[in-house]
Amino acid sequence: MTVVSLIRSDSLAPSAPYAYASTAPADARLVFLAGACPLDEHGEVVARGDIAAQARLCVENLTAALEAAGATLDDVLSTRVLVATTRQPDLVTAWDVVREAFGEHDAPSTLFGVTVLGYPNQLVEVEAIAAVRSGATGAPPERSR
Repeated sequence: MTVVSLIRSDSLAPSAPYAYASTAPADARLVFLAGACPLDEHGEVVARGDIAAQARLCVENLTAALEAAGATLDDVLSTRVLVATTRQPDLVTAWDVVREAFGEHDAPSTLFGVTVLGYPNQLVEVEAIAAVRSGATGAPPERSR
């Protein structure tokens, strides 16, 4: 069961397909995720030129990272979706995929059109912050080198 509370405000437009804010209790453990990229198991960008397919793989990779930290998509406090494009319809394509994956858990999100992303042929990246119960298990903490 998630510890995340999604917040809406009557003073803000109800047409946004996401909550405007979210909270987690003080005793929750925060999980900060690097941007999930459309990389396969060999570290190669897949679905070149296909924004929807890249967005789906980003969500799959985000889900795997969340699971490693003892979290799920329902534990996400907020997301940032980055799309390398100048075309607004491309933003909508990526957003529709991400939004569908989150289902009823409409966490606050920001959608960006950017010039370029980190890997050649990468069109989409999804970042997230999640919160889990303090006792939730995930991978042991990595030690600094």
